[in-house]
Amino acid sequence: MRLTEIELHHFRNYEDQALQFSKGINVFLGANAQGKTNLLEAIYVLALTRSHRTSNEKELINWQSQTAQIKGIIQKRLGNVPIELDLGPKGKRAKVNHLEQAKLSSYVGQLNVILFAPEDLSIVKGAPQIRRKFMDMEFGQMSNRYLYNSTQYKKILKQRNRYLKDLQHRVQSDKVYLDVLSDQLSAYGAEIIHQRLALLKQLETFSKKIHTEISQGKETLSFMYQTAVPDDQLQSVDSIYQSLLKQFSRIKDKEIQRGTTLLGPHRDDLKFAINEREVQSFGSQGQQRTTALSVKLAEIDLMKEQTSEYPILLLDDVLSELDDYRQTHLLTAIQDKVQTFLTTTSLSGVQEELLSDPKIFRITNGKVSLEES
Repeated sequence: MRLTEIELHHFRNYEDQALQFSKGINVFLGANAQGKTNLLEAIYVLALTRSHRTSNEKELINWQSQTAQIKGIIQKRLGNVPIELDLGPKGKRAKVNHLEQAKLSSYVGQLNVILFAPEDLSIVKGAPQIRRKFMDMEFGQMSNRYLYNSTQYKKILKQRNRYLKDLQHRVQSDKVYLDVLSDQLSAYGAEIIHQRLALLKQLETFSKKIHTEISQGKETLSFMYQTAVPDDQLQSVDSIYQSLLKQFSRIKDKEIQRGTTLLGPHRDDLKFAINEREVQSFGSQGQQRTTALSVKLAEIDLMKEQTSEYPILLLDDVLSELDDYRQTHLLTAIQDKVQTFLTTTSLSGVQEELLSDPKIFRITNGKVSLEES
């Protein structure tokens, strides 16, 4: 998969900009606050219909305009596919092959991207919600079914939490409706947990191999998925569903007292261990960074396996956060494998021999010019 070109109209600090990209490494070079990350963000938004930097979509639209538009052409194994995303007061409109998509979920997955930014190092040491978001964003790109179940789960979770608040404040008293919501939430929650376990098992296999290489055979990486469902009931979607349903029944009064849903995939977590010692608590900063790098690189292979296409890699100023050894491993691993977009304030800190014929775009105050590599 390649993004061959992109057009931006009124996106962030870009008025009208059209760019054509190399199939290899594309470098967005410039000082801070000039628009490098905005350009990277545009690719991310084009792929996932949402930003990794803000939940307020108004921020994506140039302040002098009411609407913004991003267009791209994707080169796939079976040919070129034009895609388009419009942002405005009435929400988002997405097109594939010039045909408007009734649901955004049918659009997501046309362009698959993996973002690696300095904050992604917090996948390992950050709060549980960061890892849950990581799983939902990445697995949602790989599987329409996962994306659908996740969307439905969040919708019902919102309804259930609202109804628990009503029961807590005695605005409502009908617990039968709560049971209906519990049943629906358990059904979608079971699907999500079952899919997470399957995809994490594959991701762990790829990550373990990469981590062993980076650590020169000294360390073994493993994953641990933490959920309220007992291990002996994780074998099937139905057994997970039955477990969640029973637990919701058991803690019903406690949830009403607290006014919120106390278990489910929205409260699960993912832990990492090196040589059977938990990285979050006991790993050094170097081990935490190696783990994050291993997981991110493993995503490339997992996405290829799930979609039959390599994703596009977005590196947002991440090289400055890695030492020479890890930087070398990252750039060697992606060389001639995936199309890459890299932002940096300077190439002086990047080992030039590892950048194979990059296409360099100089960014100055929302204007882009090509530079000799």
